[in-house]
Amino acid sequence: MPGKDNRQTDPTPKNYEGIVNLIAQEYPNLSQGFQQIARFFTQNPNVIALESINAIAAQCGTHPSSLVRFAQNFGYSGFKELQAVFQTRLATAAPGFRERLSALESELSRNEERGNLGYLRQLVVRDIAALQDLLEGVAEEELAATAQLLAKAETIYIAGQLRSEPIASFLRYVLTMLRRRVVLLDPAGGLAQEMAATISERDVLVAIAFRHYAKEVVAISDVAVGSGAPIIAITDSQLSPLAKDARVLFTVPEDEYTFSRSLAAPMCLVQCIAVATAALLQPSRDEAPRIPTVTGIARDRSTEPKRRGKAPAKP
Repeated sequence: MPGKDNRQTDPTPKNYEGIVNLIAQEYPNLSQGFQQIARFFTQNPNVIALESINAIAAQCGTHPSSLVRFAQNFGYSGFKELQAVFQTRLATAAPGFRERLSALESELSRNEERGNLGYLRQLVVRDIAALQDLLEGVAEEELAATAQLLAKAETIYIAGQLRSEPIASFLRYVLTMLRRRVVLLDPAGGLAQEMAATISERDVLVAIAFRHYAKEVVAISDVAVGSGAPIIAITDSQLSPLAKDARVLFTVPEDEYTFSRSLAAPMCLVQCIAVATAALLQPSRDEAPRIPTVTGIARDRSTEPKRRGKAPAKP
């Protein structure tokens, strides 16, 4: 465990990337309370950099003294020294989710709606902020690497349960339309982990899970690691159990909603992944990549004989 006594052999990180990597490394060994703080710190770096210790503690659901002990646990003299590390990223960092959300809510407050339209407004504002966060947080290299893996894999396995199930089902649909061989590891029949045992190093697993991480998806990921298959993980944090073994890691941080969490950002991400894969599979197309639809394929089949014309009559 990090601490002041081992600074000479394991220096206390002085930049944001260093402390996040150290938190991720030590996360399994932290107490439940420190894990809660770690998740908040890694998902809300701008809040940590800009707000007071009392305000951060209130949002994190803990006591300010716990934040001090958390900082000391990683070798810092106190919270202020740790906060200074988070402040170093602000020169180049884009606004975070909460800052975008606050700005959007302020802008739209002039037309505030009550009742059901008010609920709709709150959801839309949060989704706009989440999508802006997604745009800033995904790198070209990650999308390109993912498209390469999906285009070359012999079989694409997809695991996503509970709230992630619609994302997994949609990704299966679009990749199937691209004529990729896809297996959805759903829990029906209780055979998901047995099906995962057939994964080989020539395949790829797309694992999707958010807090509180579906146990079977985590288990499937472990099976894939043992087979040597690369893993594309879509999750909420570098602290996710899916992160440690991922060949490509997409983190879509989540903010707690009043009654649910949105799928807008992860759905947008998998749409982009599908389009990037289509572009790789359709290098000769001059226009934008195209993902066929079931109705479009049926229409093309019905019009193909007309384009070819009638076969000549036998003499």
